[in-house]
Amino acid sequence: MRPTATLLTLLTAALLPLTAAAQKTYLHCGRLLDVRAGRLLTEQTVVVENGRVLAVQAGYAAAGSGADKVIDLKNRTVLPGLIDCHVHLEGETSPNGFLEEFTLNPADVAYRAEAYARTTLRAGFTTVRDLGGSGVNVALRNAINRGLVVGPRVFTAGKAISGTGGHMDPTNGYRLDMMGVPGPAEGVANGPAEARQAVREQYKRGADLIKIAATGGVLSVAKDGSAPQMTEEEIRAAVETAHDLGLRVACHAHGAEGMKRAVRAGVNSIEHGTLMDDEVFKLMKKYGTWYVPTIIAGKSVADSAAKNPNYYPPLVTPKALAIGPRLQGTFGRAYKAGVKIAFGTDASVYRHGVNAKEFQYMVEAGMPPLEALRAATLNAAELLGQTDNLGALEPGKLADVVAVDGDPLQDVGALLRVRFVMKQGAVYRQE
Repeated sequence: MRPTATLLTLLTAALLPLTAAAQKTYLHCGRLLDVRAGRLLTEQTVVVENGRVLAVQAGYAAAGSGADKVIDLKNRTVLPGLIDCHVHLEGETSPNGFLEEFTLNPADVAYRAEAYARTTLRAGFTTVRDLGGSGVNVALRNAINRGLVVGPRVFTAGKAISGTGGHMDPTNGYRLDMMGVPGPAEGVANGPAEARQAVREQYKRGADLIKIAATGGVLSVAKDGSAPQMTEEEIRAAVETAHDLGLRVACHAHGAEGMKRAVRAGVNSIEHGTLMDDEVFKLMKKYGTWYVPTIIAGKSVADSAAKNPNYYPPLVTPKALAIGPRLQGTFGRAYKAGVKIAFGTDASVYRHGVNAKEFQYMVEAGMPPLEALRAATLNAAELLGQTDNLGALEPGKLADVVAVDGDPLQDVGALLRVRFVMKQGAVYRQE
């Protein structure tokens, strides 16, 4: 049986934003954060047309015609849409997470990912980098771009890449007869030639960027969480190939030696970076490498492992307890050393939708609130290569707008109190 026309209409309506873009939309902002100048402006109007910011002007401007729309945000603080540079939209932490690979079909993963994407957008994160999944993340990005489902703007790495037995080897922990020999198509590469092939596989499948793992990780079922797992030659081959194809490279790394290899080989960002030392700081500054710290991920995995010894497999628990608590201290030292920092959380390791808790942890470690906000706007846009479109509320940029209760420059907890979300001129949350 086919759905009736009425049912199809209802299903379609459920996917639409709360308001479609009018001819022009006038946002009356009680307080407007100019992230570039570092100023909180009062009584401003942001004019939106065709999904982009047309103008930002002092005072509350009147609508130009009856077709225009006025949105009252006079009791809110308005800021650019937030950017999370490290998420995984396909999953979410659970004691059963390691079994789901055997119990969920790709369609199950896709439907669940759509819900996580919607939650992320409503939390004020209008753009994200999805740094690795099964490939469903590519389809999710496409569905969001086509308006079929609701979610943030997604830049995805498709499947992440590492060596055999490395952090991204999908068969870690399997029975011997189930392991097989996964190769570049599955994100497992040994030697420079396979590293190049693995990058090209993700390019062919539609990835926007490449994610590699230069060291072990916490949540993979492998015993070492920090030792190097790719040679410098392998990393360089992956980076050169990605850059040739116009793709940037994000590098998962916990141990210092793996980070040094990755930075020298030209990766664009280091993700997590738990055991950074002074030499890594110097190299990152020399090469202009970005740091995406994911403090909330470290705290979350350590908390889950401490509260429930059976939450993770036995190989994972000691890594979570040893590595997780160190991220915040490393972040504080990296900031003081002058390393470039972009906001990222590793959403999925904790519950989607509370990404903004990362701001609190950044401020606790010594970063001023304004700098933390710049990490999630101007800096993140630069890391993405999207400074023409994202990162600030300025004429010509995409109209990604968030409004919160309170003043985030005085209380970053205000960023957890999102009341309004606009992405590219369409409203997805209004309270």
